[in-house]
Order: sequence, then C-alpha cells, then structure tokens
Amino acid sequence: MSANVSINEKEQLATTATVEQTYQAKDGADVLVQALHDQGVEIIFGYPGGAVLPIYDAMYKNPIRHILTRHEQGAIHAAEGYARVSGKTGVVIATSGPGATNLVTGIADAMIDSIPLVVFTGQVATSVIGTDAFQEADIMGITTPITKHNYQVQDVNDIPRIVKEAFHIASTGRKGPVVVDFPKDVSQMLFDVENPPQAPDEIYLPGYQPTYKPNYLQIQKAIQAISLAKNPVILAGAGVLFADAREELTAFAEKYRIPVTNTLLGLGSIHGEHELFLGMAGMHGTATANTAITKADLLLNIGARFDDRLTGNLATFAPNATIVHIDIDPAEIGKNVPTDIPIVADAKEALKAILKKDFDGPDTTDWLAYLRNHANEYPLWYCKNDHDQEILPQEALRLVHKITEGDAIVTTDVGQHQMWTAQYYHLNNDHAWVTSGGLGTMGFGFPAAIGAQFAKPDKKVISIVGDAGFQMTAQELSILQEFNLPVKIVILNNSCLGMVRQWQETFYEERYSSSLMPIQPDFVKLADAYSIKGYRINTIDEAEAIFKEALLSDEPVLIDCRVKQLECVYPMVAPGKGLHEMIGVKKN
Repeated sequence: MSANVSINEKEQLATTATVEQTYQAKDGADVLVQALHDQGVEIIFGYPGGAVLPIYDAMYKNPIRHILTRHEQGAIHAAEGYARVSGKTGVVIATSGPGATNLVTGIADAMIDSIPLVVFTGQVATSVIGTDAFQEADIMGITTPITKHNYQVQDVNDIPRIVKEAFHIASTGRKGPVVVDFPKDVSQMLFDVENPPQAPDEIYLPGYQPTYKPNYLQIQKAIQAISLAKNPVILAGAGVLFADAREELTAFAEKYRIPVTNTLLGLGSIHGEHELFLGMAGMHGTATANTAITKADLLLNIGARFDDRLTGNLATFAPNATIVHIDIDPAEIGKNVPTDIPIVADAKEALKAILKKDFDGPDTTDWLAYLRNHANEYPLWYCKNDHDQEILPQEALRLVHKITEGDAIVTTDVGQHQMWTAQYYHLNNDHAWVTSGGLGTMGFGFPAAIGAQFAKPDKKVISIVGDAGFQMTAQELSILQEFNLPVKIVILNNSCLGMVRQWQETFYEERYSSSLMPIQPDFVKLADAYSIKGYRINTIDEAEAIFKEALLSDEPVLIDCRVKQLECVYPMVAPGKGLHEMIGVKKN
C-alpha cells in the first residue's frame, strides 16, 4: 500500500470512472458537492450519519477525497492541522446532534487561534426543527459565539452562494471557522435542471470589509517612534504567519537591528536560531524575552493578541514602552493593552509599507549587547546528574531537534511538553508549528499531525504529545494504519497530568489531587494493535539510537519515551505576577 492512499480509496477510485459516466446533479447534496469542487477543495475530514447521508452519496458520485476519522473531534483537529500547514481552508463534515456537538471544541479552538475552517453539519428536516427530533441540536445557537459566521441553508438555490461566502469569510481578514448547517430535506431538495443554482460572480457582503492596507499617517507615526527608540523590541504573533510575512519581518528586523520575540503561536515567524531572536515571551518564555519587553521603550506588536499568558499582570506589562500594534482585527487593538499607535492592516502589507520608507533607524548596539549578555547569564536550564539514567523531557526534545535538524513540522498537545517543545525545538521554517494556543485543547496534537501530514505528504511530521492528552484521541492511530501515514508520535510519558501536577506542586503544597496516572496502557502494544511500529525508551543511553532509528524512518511510528515525573517547566510567570517576576530563572 502506498503512503497516504487507503484500501477504501483505491476501491472508490476504481469505480469513479463508471460513476462519473452516469453522474448528473439532481438535488441539494449534489449542488453542495459541486460547490466544494468549485472552491478547489481537495480533502475533507468527516464522519457520516443519517442527516448527511445524501451529502456522502453525492460525494460518492462526484468524488472529493474524504478522510474518515474515528471521532468527530479527530476530524476537526485534523482539519485545523491541515489548514495551519497548508494555508488553505480546512473542511469538515459531521452529522446532526452529537456529530455536530462533538465538533464544538474544535470550532472554539479554531476561532480563538484564527484557523480558517468551513464546517458542514447535518441537521434534521426543516419541518421538525424545534420539536426535539431524533439527533437534533441547535448548532446555530451553540456555535454563534465561536464562529466568524454561521448559516442554516433553507433553499437549494442558496447553496452555491452560501458556500462561496463561507470560504471567503473563513479565509479573509482575521481567519476563522464558519459553520454551514444543512437540513436533510434541503440536501434532498430537487431543482430545475434547466436552470441550476449558481453562485454569484461577486461576493456582496457590505458589512464585512477587512482592511489590508495600512493607514499612511499611522505608518508615519510608527516610523517616527521606531527612529526615536533606544530599546525597541518586536513581538511577532501568528498574524505574521497567516500573512506569509516571515521574509518581510526578517528583513525589517535585520535592517534596523531590532530584536524579535514570539508569542506561542508566532513561533516560526523568524528562524529559531536567528541572532536577533530572543525566544518565546510570556508565562514560560525566556527570561531575556520577558526582560526585553519589560525594559523596552518601544514595543512593536505585529499580529499578536495581548492575552494573559503573554502579558502577565497588565499593570506592569511593558511599563515604559510606546505600544505600536499592527493587527488585521481592529477589535484586538486596545482591548487589553492601551495602544499608542494603532495600525489596522495585514502584517505583510504593514511591513512592506514600513520597509518602503528609507529612514534612520535606532542605534541598538548597546541594547543588543545588553540582551546578549542577559541571555548568556540566564539561559534555559535543567538539572541533570551525570550518572542518572532517567530521561529529562528537555533532553528528549533536544535530541529530537538534533536528529531532525529543526526541519520537521511539529505538532503538540497541551501542557508541559508543549512548553518544553516551544523552548527547545528551534524551528527553521514557517508553517511548521501546530499547537493549540488560546483554548489549550488536550487531544489536539495527534489528529493535527494527521492533517499536517496530508497537507505536506513529503515533509517529516512529528507529534509531541503527553501520555494523558494522547489518550483523548489515540483512536486516530487507525488513520495511520489505513493510509500508512508516516507521522512520528513522541509521547513524553511522565504518568501524570504534567502541568496540573506542576501547579499543584507550586501553588497547592504538593497536594496531587487526581493528577497522577500510574495506570497506563502499554503504548507499544497499542501501536502493534494498529500494525504500527512501537518503541519504548527508558534510559538516556537508549534514547539517541532509538530516536534516530524511529524519526528517520519512512513509516508511522510511536515512541513511548518515559521521562522524569517531577520535572517542572521553568522559567515561569506565576498567575497574577508580572513578566519581571519570573520564578525558576536560574538553577537553585
């Protein structure tokens, strides 16, 4: 079996030619599938059920590649991974009721992290909506707070327009999820074949007009502020990546010798080992990145939210800095941090506008020297006894980075391993970092890796997960088996809910209430049950050889790497504290 093609797909492809000879659009489901073709959809992640059977039948007659995940949550997280890596809009289908509600966590995750998705949910027939019919759920009401927009289709003639608008809304401005709720009777509704439904040539959404080009006067103000600064710092968020502005960001930083720090989701917007890169900022950022923000006289925020995990105590955040905030979403500017120079624009367009202006930049020689010395004095650290065979998670991640040379696409779940990966896996490339930021969704990392691998079949995709989060979506191992999908799963197994345990150790006097998980499945046997090669690493002496063999292979693998349980992520900004009050900055 070749990679990325399942047995089921081969059988379907064998019948496609025959089916296509007899295919003719005849109902709403046919119109929908054709509209998806018209939008260039190449792959759909989903799970069928009664309310969407007409749609699945239409896909059989007019095929689009469909990945049958083993749970709807797996489908939507896979679509998020696909969208994050490919830059395209992820597409998901689920049936009504529980199928739709199982997508809610992924929709909320995509909303807060600005991931473009179009989600099609089945719905009961329009005649019984509101009667508590079998598998009915008010998905419109449920998803209104967690979508950019949602639709419920009422007429077959509206389908092409709605689909076109949905993809436009999802993929423009601040990207995000759009839900299209599809009553079953609409999918079965017939239409006049002589006058089939058509999408309009132009999209007419007068209330939705994202601003891409920056205001000239605001750019001038920003340039003046940059020129006058002595201690400037750039905070680059995911908006830089969504705008494909890594090249412009790097050019700007290098031209004016301004140091750069990243949010968690912004990692990869500059090379992870660039001389001007200070590391990640925020709760588990580097001491130098947080010091730079605290001592800066100019903070240039490009495409980042000022969320609480980044800022710490707002009263002490960047206290001496003029704040320039470039963001495509005007609602984010001034929301949490007072902004001196607001610029509503696409990150790429704003940076291009600044780079076009030839102006005298600040003299940052002393500032960069100070930060360089600070980084040397307060590096990321961990304690290791030379004779101890127990593996530290930081050691494991440094090995993964060394073997892959920083070129892999990396996905993570949520918790300690996520922070350690952000700290120790220095990304060479953009669009190579997939994690759940704002919502912090456990179970995200593994299915996201599946979507990323489908998006980039020739790239090495590594899913770094914890033992707890992995078990939330472990059933998606079946996808690796079905498609021979060469995802590499690295479980940093500490037999506990690592971040919960760390907080209980630090803030709850070591009362480990329901955070230890001494009973674990045999992950190697679990992998074997899915015909996937499994490895277990128990000691540091085993680690390098096993990692090298597993990570450099061309097949799916699962690595159960047993790591020290009582290890904490440092440095750390405690809740309610400022960035200047980090704990664990130096070894005790």
